[in-house]
Amino acid sequence: MKKNIIALSATVALFAAAFSCERLLPESLWYISLALYLAAFIVCGLPILIKAVRGVIRGNVFSEDTLMITAAIGAFCVGQYPEAVFVVFFSRLGSMFEEYAAGRSRDSISSVMNIVPEYATLITDGTTERVDPEDVEPGSLISVAPGERVPIDGIVVRGSSFVDTAALTGESVPREVNEGDGILSGCINQNSALTIRTTKAFEDSTVSQILELVESSAAKKSRSERFITKFAKYYTPIVMALAAAVAVIPPLIMGPTKQLFGDYIYRALSFLVVSCPCALVISVPLSFFGGIGGAAKRGILIKGGVYLEALNRAKTVVFDKTGTLTKGVFRVHTVDPAPGFGADDVLKLAALAENSSTHPIAQSIRSAYEGEINGPLIGSQEEIPGKGVKTQVGGKTVLAGNAGLMEAEGISFEPADGGTVVYVAEDGVFAGSIVISDEVKEGSAELISRLKAAGVAGTAMLTGDSAPAADRVAQEIGIDTVCSGLLPDGKVKKMQEFIDAARADGSAVCYVGDGINDAPVLALSDVGIAMGAMGSDAAVEAADIVIMNDDPGKIVDAKKIARKTMSIARENIIFSIAAKMTILILCAVGIAGMKWAVFGDTGVMVLCVLNAFRALREK
Repeated sequence: MKKNIIALSATVALFAAAFSCERLLPESLWYISLALYLAAFIVCGLPILIKAVRGVIRGNVFSEDTLMITAAIGAFCVGQYPEAVFVVFFSRLGSMFEEYAAGRSRDSISSVMNIVPEYATLITDGTTERVDPEDVEPGSLISVAPGERVPIDGIVVRGSSFVDTAALTGESVPREVNEGDGILSGCINQNSALTIRTTKAFEDSTVSQILELVESSAAKKSRSERFITKFAKYYTPIVMALAAAVAVIPPLIMGPTKQLFGDYIYRALSFLVVSCPCALVISVPLSFFGGIGGAAKRGILIKGGVYLEALNRAKTVVFDKTGTLTKGVFRVHTVDPAPGFGADDVLKLAALAENSSTHPIAQSIRSAYEGEINGPLIGSQEEIPGKGVKTQVGGKTVLAGNAGLMEAEGISFEPADGGTVVYVAEDGVFAGSIVISDEVKEGSAELISRLKAAGVAGTAMLTGDSAPAADRVAQEIGIDTVCSGLLPDGKVKKMQEFIDAARADGSAVCYVGDGINDAPVLALSDVGIAMGAMGSDAAVEAADIVIMNDDPGKIVDAKKIARKTMSIARENIIFSIAAKMTILILCAVGIAGMKWAVFGDTGVMVLCVLNAFRALREK
């Protein structure tokens, strides 16, 4: 950047001196202004010439640099000295602007790249030692002082503090962590020292996964980027051939004269300058790079421009249920007692019957029962596989289980639905039912509403849960289509059906999940979106987009970023092609000269790059 500024400043000074000498000195001293123009040309154009020659040596004959230096040298040779300097000056200025724009885009991702901690403070036998994070094994104790980054994922075993997770999740509000809470690498400890027991190796921690995802994102280009690359490959030799035709054919037809050849060579050189495709080659990839960087700032990691493009086309979003739309935490939803029993009686009987079970459903029943579980009342307990438990409580036989248990014991009961149902009976008499359901995440209903407002035509949910439980969640949050009772292979088959339907109308399908069993579906979908903080490693690896704070609402943000990025890319393509075609025609017929040609190249590129900057802005 500094070299460019010095070269451009020197070129302006030399050009001003040359222009002044040309106007003020006698015509006999013409060589002074020529020498100054030549010096300005060399100062600014020599790096372009060197770069073009290197490209030709490597086989890249039809590069932007080749076009520009050919036009500039040609203009100088036909006596158009100011125009020749204009070409190399604005070409160099455009390169500097391109470098600055690319740097801005890189900075948006560098803020994510800077989350790598330099060291870990390892605790061994009561002493601390600073070591490379890669040398810390899972299960080790590390200390993180206020102001330091957490180097490795783990669990807090001592201390409480607030941690800044902005670099990971895009959230500006610090999160409180206490003993027993999980903590992610890359976040900054703010208040007091924490002792953490690591749960992963450094290379498997969140910070390493983020770096790997970000570093690989640029390699996966969108269809628009691939089109522009292929377009430039064929476009450049075609316009060079057209320029040669403009220079030679009209003079031959109209009668070759030195003046006519000079005029049409000048037109051809102007044609070469304006035809340079750098506005497209630079601004379109920069738009996607900016979109990826802007998303990274919000805690949304997108693995490549191809997924931004696919997300923009997505009209159907399919969700996993547990852990994505729901918390994965079971709770008692309703208690329906039979005549002669109260709700508290049913809860108490179920809690006593399930007193020793570690199953999440049993734990949710015990959590809902507010009374004490009297150990001496509880006698023998028999677990009946696939059906429930039979427990002696205070000399009476208490049954707690599914409908199959009631039927096996010959007990008449009132069926219930709406989730996982536990039926309870005492001494052969039906006492009532308890409906247990997964708790819906806050914001899930708002998410579905916002997605539809953002242009998503249909939403669906694939789950292995029972139909009543799945239908209840879908009805609560507004899901359009529910597919329940699915095993992993069933999810894949259903997902393929959604994909086939979407491709029939040219749209795409997103899948959002977080579990190990979601990995095949994430990989199959057009755009797989994984919950990064709590999602499984397999899901994060298979996904195309990772939401770092597990907030499904970020999906809408990603959709808006994709739409904005694609809009900017399309604007740049349409504007640059329309502007260039117009000026190309004007140059070919002699209405526009080299100055307009320079605007058609560098001016259009600068305007397109400025437009591409919009993709970096966060809203």
